[in-house]
Amino acid sequence: MKRQIFAPEHDAFRATVRSFLDREVLPHYEQWEKDGIVSRDAWRAAGKQGLLGFAVPEEYGGGGTDDFRYSAVLAEEFTRAGAPGLALGLHNDIIGPYLTSLATDEQKRRWLPGFCDGSIITAIAMTEPGAGSDLQGIRTHAEDRGDHWVLNGSKTFISNGILADLVIVVAKTTPEGGARGLSLLVVERGMEGFERGRNLDKIGQKSQDTAELFFNDVKVPKANLLGDLDGAFVHLMTNLAQERLSIAVAAIAAAEHLLEITTEYVKEREAFGRPLATKQHIRFEVAEMATECAVTRTFLDRCIEDHAGGGLDAVHASMAKWWATELQKRVADRCLQLHGGYGYMSEYPVAKAFTDGRIQTIYGGTTEIMKEIIGRSLLG
Repeated sequence: MKRQIFAPEHDAFRATVRSFLDREVLPHYEQWEKDGIVSRDAWRAAGKQGLLGFAVPEEYGGGGTDDFRYSAVLAEEFTRAGAPGLALGLHNDIIGPYLTSLATDEQKRRWLPGFCDGSIITAIAMTEPGAGSDLQGIRTHAEDRGDHWVLNGSKTFISNGILADLVIVVAKTTPEGGARGLSLLVVERGMEGFERGRNLDKIGQKSQDTAELFFNDVKVPKANLLGDLDGAFVHLMTNLAQERLSIAVAAIAAAEHLLEITTEYVKEREAFGRPLATKQHIRFEVAEMATECAVTRTFLDRCIEDHAGGGLDAVHASMAKWWATELQKRVADRCLQLHGGYGYMSEYPVAKAFTDGRIQTIYGGTTEIMKEIIGRSLLG
């Protein structure tokens, strides 16, 4: 089915993204995978190309548009290229809204120009060794010392954790407040007591640095409180719909791309003297995946359109996230199986997509959490 949601300017932007990938990402990606981290030069190049800060006002060097379709194009093309390590979506779609909607004018002047030109790489630190989706379990805390906060605690599984120059940390500022006693504090590179632990060894997305972070009596200026005091819970909930939609957009793009390369593979690969594509079982497998992808794509495009118009709610974002990521997982598994032994070889794109994509049903809220949100909305 022909997609109806993009205008000519989005198609032109897609060509720009593909050119950027060919020039600045793909020639270096294998080395980044070995290094376990991408080059900061790639972030600078992305800023120069206009791929950072779409929604940031032009006065700070951004694109000045809140049209999410540009983010969707970026996610789709990076996914098809098999290059999730350069986490522009995390920077633009997940962290960007906190800075554009919550930062004071002084904070915007301080942080947004670097956010847009790639000289300031960002991360958000929510997850802890003993607390993931359950915000009430967060133990990282900040004590009010008059003109500054003293921050103590640790975080784990933080994407961009090694490279980040600016980390939005979720911390308790009112101990007895539970999830309603959390605030967002911005910790910057070089602050005394801010330390980075291991660059964690993952099964996939090897070039995307994921780290442990430690805060030992870090003095955070009062000027680095982002949003309202004790307002983190509301701030986090407000921005989760876009985060989950971004993950879903990448998920359906991954599933569609896997289907494309597998369809070509079974046409060429022979068994018992005939192409695999002639076998009824293979045709049924491909037919099922193609149908699931087409139905999911239709729903996702509607969600993209709704979000671009400001109308996507948390429930439908949760539906999109759990369904698309679980589809991606199923398609990756089935496509690997159809590749046979070659599918298990690391040099084949299907093998890399299998391991890179496995995290999709976990981060941004697990499938189980998504179902809980949907079920609660229907049943109270």
